[in-house]
Amino acid sequence: MRRLHRVIAAVLIGLAGLVGMAPAQADELPTFTLTFKPDGTFEPARLEVPAGRFKIELINESNEPVEFESIPLRKEKVLGPGVKSFVVITISRPGEYPFFDDFHQNVKGTLVVKPKE
Repeated sequence: MRRLHRVIAAVLIGLAGLVGMAPAQADELPTFTLTFKPDGTFEPARLEVPAGRFKIELINESNEPVEFESIPLRKEKVLGPGVKSFVVITISRPGEYPFFDDFHQNVKGTLVVKPKE
């Protein structure tokens, strides 16, 4: 029984270390900002990023919940009014990837992935 407790403690410590590492690694990524404006638009509507791993900081300046969603990127994130959050994306293939606000489906944008230099 004592051995089982030690194993469980080691696993929990290892998991705590992994959880602690994730935000630090995300902070070191190239970061781009996408703002949900109160008038129901994205700023910018066309966001250019380099191929690879990067972070998009999402800011909801509206008074309603919004959702960043991209089907080809397989990403979605819901934000309440006035909330900031982020998504981390890894993509190696240059191209254009549409995204939209799932709560306001007429609000659309494009993520433009440029070749890595």
